Amino acid sequence: MSKTTKIAGALATAALALTAGMAVAEYPEKPVNFIVPWPPGDLEDVLTRMIAEDFQEEYGVAAAVVNKPGGGGGPFPGAIEVAMAPPDGYTVGSFVIGVPVMGHQIGIEPLTPEKFDPLGIFLTYPFVIATSGDAPYSTMEELAAHAQENDVALGHFGDVLTPTQVTKAYAKNAGFEWGSDAAFDALDCNTLASGDADVINTTLQLILPCLDDIKVLVSITDERIPLVPDAPTIGELDENLDIALWNGLFVTKDTPQDVRDKIVAVAKETVMSERAQKVADETGALVYWQDAEESAARVASDIETMARIGGLLQ
Repeated sequence: MSKTTKIAGALATAALALTAGMAVAEYPEKPVNFIVPWPPGDLEDVLTRMIAEDFQEEYGVAAAVVNKPGGGGGPFPGAIEVAMAPPDGYTVGSFVIGVPVMGHQIGIEPLTPEKFDPLGIFLTYPFVIATSGDAPYSTMEELAAHAQENDVALGHFGDVLTPTQVTKAYAKNAGFEWGSDAAFDALDCNTLASGDADVINTTLQLILPCLDDIKVLVSITDERIPLVPDAPTIGELDENLDIALWNGLFVTKDTPQDVRDKIVAVAKETVMSERAQKVADETGALVYWQDAEESAARVASDIETMARIGGLLQ
């Protein structure tokens, strides 16, 4: 055997060994980033950090939450980063409904529904419509009747947000118009006490300190909130508006199933853990695990619902 042949054989053997090594490398073998396109501190951030911590402990690789906020109306730069990432499971999106359902509808081309697959939805924000305790109405039906004869000022977190859209669509279907509406940085007990707004569309945790002094008229959630069980869901009042502000984990298309399964295994256990359920108990949030198939169906249904709502508000 010639020297050249021996060298060629050695190189071929080395190449095979390298290929074999690559083939048996299992996910995860390097750091994983969970992208939250919002500032730190809110419910999706808290729960995603729990998932990242458990992922790191389970698989022995670094896992971190990376906050990439871009404003309530987009352009969701963090979500775009996930959309452009390789389908390898090392960049995981933790997204509110607005990313897969509304992103493409507000002109952000990379955020088409076809770009992402949900791994699972795990959080419903405890959005409610509330008013002061001395308001002359105690239900949404009574509010509708009152608003037909009186100006009622609505406070919300921004027109683009799903709960705000739902609140305005409900008024349309119920035959009344808000006397005025405005976006606030904070919507809490002080907002109602000061009279800055007659009705507020806010999250329950922000009004828990004065819960005994206000009225929660409805929840914009899938199920009734245990902390205010007498408040119906918006879907109970108008089935065409049955939608909620949720958060879930997403990966890009073509991410291998075994990779998805490993992320899901940790996330599902985390959100059903005692410490995650404590967050639910303390805030009124709904914390659960909805699997990939059910989540995909939910995204599709919510796209249809938001299209109806958009038509109502045109």
